Amino acid sequence: METRANNLRIVNACRNDLPKLRDLMRKSIESLQAPFLTKTQIRASYEVMGLDTQLIEDGTYFTVFADKHLAGCGGWSKRATLYGGDHSKGRSARLLDPDTEAARIRAMYTHPDYTRRGIGRLILENCEQAARNAGFARAEMMATLAGVPLYEACGYAKIEEVFDQTSDGTKIPLIRMGKPL
Repeated sequence: METRANNLRIVNACRNDLPKLRDLMRKSIESLQAPFLTKTQIRASYEVMGLDTQLIEDGTYFTVFADKHLAGCGGWSKRATLYGGDHSKGRSARLLDPDTEAARIRAMYTHPDYTRRGIGRLILENCEQAARNAGFARAEMMATLAGVPLYEACGYAKIEEVFDQTSDGTKIPLIRMGKPL
């Protein structure tokens, strides 16, 4: 799948993209989370953030290019895990029931050089439409503090504040958000 909007191109991610995706995620976390997290929290956040490669296998993870530059990535899931990467605790590959459960918006990252250009909104719209097409009537996510303004502007409401505690005891603030589709 490929979609173009505002000189941006969105395509399905593949396993060959993993090194570039991980580099983009690292840059995004280190730069965009800095106003919201301490340096200790940023270092610890890699334990709770990252890419769940099940999304790539499911065909629900996307890359966004501005010209030939990887500018962002993100996806949605029909599986129970709400957030975290392959390495994160508490993952579940159980398929969700679209009649009673919310689709998951997952692993949204924008390269720091490409913020405020519609990349996050493009990914969200793409994910929401795909989730609707799969029969879901609602979407939820676990947002970082840096992402909350975008998600609120796109119609997501705060459900609860969460502090995920890493193995070294560092607490990472997160906001569970949801939206009817």
